[in-house]
Amino acid sequence: MGDLEQVAAWLKTAKKVVVVGHLRPDADAIGSVTALVAALHQRGIEAEGMIGQEQRFAENLYTIPGAQEVQRGDRLPPADLYVAVDCGSLDRTGLLSGEIERNVDKLIVLDHHASNEGFGALNHIAVEAEATTVILYDLFHLMGVEIDRPLAHCLYAGLVTDTGSFRWGGTRMHTIAADLMSRGVDARQVAADLLDQVSAHDLKMVGRVLAGIDVLNIDGLSLALLVAKHRDVVGHSASAVESLVDFVHSIQGCDLGVVFKATSANSWAVSLRSETLDVSQIAVALGGGGHRPSAGYTAVGSYQEAIDELIEVLRGFGDRA
Repeated sequence: MGDLEQVAAWLKTAKKVVVVGHLRPDADAIGSVTALVAALHQRGIEAEGMIGQEQRFAENLYTIPGAQEVQRGDRLPPADLYVAVDCGSLDRTGLLSGEIERNVDKLIVLDHHASNEGFGALNHIAVEAEATTVILYDLFHLMGVEIDRPLAHCLYAGLVTDTGSFRWGGTRMHTIAADLMSRGVDARQVAADLLDQVSAHDLKMVGRVLAGIDVLNIDGLSLALLVAKHRDVVGHSASAVESLVDFVHSIQGCDLGVVFKATSANSWAVSLRSETLDVSQIAVALGGGGHRPSAGYTAVGSYQEAIDELIEVLRGFGDRA
């Protein structure tokens, strides 16, 4: 795996860089894209950010400075270098995956997912980092980038969300957060924008889905299960749908929390959470990836087919964990 000095050296020699975040991005993905684009602009390097999907991402993410300029679609602009940030695998780059694979010799991967085996020419995978924006925080210091207020906002957005409002992570996350706040970040407003605000319309949807929570026992493994079917999520904000996972990661008496979120009538974005199990192993077995306490994958088919597929993987998993 490449070190940050190599990453900095590659970036400094480029004239044009395209930064790609993962599809259905969260605040760490968008914060990483916008922060790196802003840092490269500061260094006099032409740069733009992209997400490999056609639809707009969650509206609350547009409060992150520079997010409005992030492009979406399936066409990768020509560049000297491409940087995939917060993408645990090539497929997470979405509609851009084919073009990125064809340009792998010019690809840098910056990520913190434990399941990431590296899919670029230069890979820096720092699993100890609480967020990809933490990796960028260190990279910017190496590159002599000034972390001004907008750039600090981008970095803080990824840090506060990927740590569950600083509920998990090491002591350094607090030191970094303090430094970013000292540069003008309004921590209360960022939390309100990214974590707290919800409409009454969305709140009713969350209530309906929560009312259907189920607890399953699979070979001694207790599973808390939420299902947000297509009819439940149509017309609701992506941020409200994503918030459902916050309700299952620490249910008393359950080893594992799972949320099935319909992305169409027959496809699902599945989120896994656990305080005790390495859920990245489960996600990898199903074609996804992530961290030990937090991971996910994509399933195709009816809900029953998707849950049967998960149950098959979970059989005997409790004994191996």
